[in-house]
Amino acid sequence: MNQPQDSEAYKAKKRFFDSLMTIYGRKTVLEALQEKAVSIYRLHLANSNKRAEILDQIIELAKLKGADIIYHERNALSRISKNASQDQGVAADLQLPGYQTYEQFLATPPKNNYRLLALDGITNPQNLGMIIRSACAGNIDGILLPLKGAAQIDPLVIKASAGTLFRAPILRCQNLVDALKDFSRHGASLCALSSHAHHNLSGFRPEGASIYVLGNETHGVSDPVFQLCTEKIKIPMNNGVESLNVAVTAALIAFRDVM
Repeated sequence: MNQPQDSEAYKAKKRFFDSLMTIYGRKTVLEALQEKAVSIYRLHLANSNKRAEILDQIIELAKLKGADIIYHERNALSRISKNASQDQGVAADLQLPGYQTYEQFLATPPKNNYRLLALDGITNPQNLGMIIRSACAGNIDGILLPLKGAAQIDPLVIKASAGTLFRAPILRCQNLVDALKDFSRHGASLCALSSHAHHNLSGFRPEGASIYVLGNETHGVSDPVFQLCTEKIKIPMNNGVESLNVAVTAALIAFRDVM
């Protein structure tokens, strides 16, 4: 028996909600709303919140940006924030121009020779934030961020990104291996950063689309992802240094062609 097809209205609604980034925490939400480029769809507040100046500021800014303001029981809000211990009774659904699924990116890539960073098991929030900052400032068209097995967007990441998260091209995927296979089918070169590679980053000049995979801070690129990569490159080291911090590596890739 054939499964019923989703209606176009349902698909459009799903695409819209997939495009929202939910953040939490009073200071984090306030700082996001103070960014002119940030649009907010909904502000979520716990109805148990006591009056506070920062809450008044958040509510005022949310109203100015035309957001829906919804009050919840505390346990309902924690399901939205997914972090009851740190949300401080506040969460917000943001509409950000660069935040999308990787499928949306593939459907309308910004150019044929796009360059992406793929994050394979990056678990340190500070590293993630600094990677986002470098990618946003440099020559990178997207950051492929898995929803599992990696650090997720939280106040520490936002702080380490120095607010660039709200302007950065974040491409979400459920599973990095599946996403990379999809990109490969669309002609992108998959490149793993490895200290054991024979070719240097400076000499790698792909003509088409390329994805640079950055591995876990301790273990590097995972085996399943490494096997998918047709290119392996390294950054030469001096004085017996074996590797760089992953955020530094991301910066070198991001600014390789703009210095």
